[in-house]
Amino acid sequence: MPEIAEVARVTHFLRQHLVGKTISKVVAQDDANVFGKVGTSGSAFQTALAGKRVVSAGSQGKYFWLELNTPPHPVMHFGMTGWIHIRGAQTAYTRYADRMNDAEKEAWPPKFWKFHLETDSDPRVCVAYTDARRFGRIRLVDCPGAEIRSNTPLKENGPDPVVDRELFTESYLSTKMKGRHVPVKALLLDQAMISGIGNWVGDEIMYQAELHPEQYSDDFSDAEIAKLYKAVCYVCDTAVGNLGDSDMFPPDWLFHHRWGKGKKDAAKTLPNGEKIVFLTVGGRTSCVVPSRQKKTGRVTAAVKAEEPESESETKTKTKTKKTRTKAAREKTTESRFFDADQNEAGDEEVASEGRPAKRVKKTAQNTIKEEEDESKSAKGEEQKPKRGRKTTEKLATSPPADPGRRRSTRLKKSAS
Repeated sequence: MPEIAEVARVTHFLRQHLVGKTISKVVAQDDANVFGKVGTSGSAFQTALAGKRVVSAGSQGKYFWLELNTPPHPVMHFGMTGWIHIRGAQTAYTRYADRMNDAEKEAWPPKFWKFHLETDSDPRVCVAYTDARRFGRIRLVDCPGAEIRSNTPLKENGPDPVVDRELFTESYLSTKMKGRHVPVKALLLDQAMISGIGNWVGDEIMYQAELHPEQYSDDFSDAEIAKLYKAVCYVCDTAVGNLGDSDMFPPDWLFHHRWGKGKKDAAKTLPNGEKIVFLTVGGRTSCVVPSRQKKTGRVTAAVKAEEPESESETKTKTKTKKTRTKAAREKTTESRFFDADQNEAGDEEVASEGRPAKRVKKTAQNTIKEEEDESKSAKGEEQKPKRGRKTTEKLATSPPADPGRRRSTRLKKSAS
């Protein structure tokens, strides 16, 4: 998910290429998620921007906006995969841009676009917003430009540690930490407390502060809070100052080694030999260096430690998962609860579907009961002949039944 540095990056490019220009053409899709879930539509967005002049561009944490010469103004959030593209300019940071082929770089509008616009300037500027997973949000805020941050959704968010340094002080952080009893990293990621900090920024802050991410926020000393505040400012200033380009981040940052979880080439240690582990609490993963990030107070109990897997472990796990997936697919091909082309998480999906499992269990119980009833019935039939000698002799002398002969006799009679 784009965080404070990535949003600052696109805001920089919007200021550089779009501010001061008039929008001559806008095309927007009526996406029910990107536009619809925040009370607007693609057509309303087109109407609001067409013919307007862009006065300024701003950001607060993970949100950014364009101030137009008249309201309403577009306020945007990237969600998981959103991005801003400007034709002829590399807005993507180097690591991402290197993964794009020439066709992707030249395509316009780019793949997964939600809106694209042009200016009336010469040369014209073309801007597009893309979002593959559609978790991004684009809304229209109807207020004077100077009051954008005083309206929803920005007013519900905490101060930006870079833009709002006069509000984000050591005293502010101390008050928020002592006023809540949550893991400290969870507090940093709470956008109502501080805007813009996401998972990787949070990990880097805790690493630079040499503090444990799962220690309770109200269990730190004043000296430790001062270290944390200093680390927040340092990491956010550095990341934003380099416009989110990780190639420019300091070489001693944890950022360069934290992305290997679940990969066969994952780093298990830092270059200096210090061990890297991953902690999972409430579904969120934290990258930690235990030798550096010591626990000095109470820590949440629901911590699950995970180390990066070796290559052999990864291969074994993958092979086992594929085997289970194949078995699950074969078992559930005819079930209305599963599709034949489900993804490679068959064992997990089967476990999560309670109804089929319950139905199988019920069927098994019925089968066992039927077998018991048949067994009892058979025993009763075996015991009945013993009551009379004549019956026993009759059974003994009677020839075995021949279903085939009886069937052929019936066929002959019907034919005649």
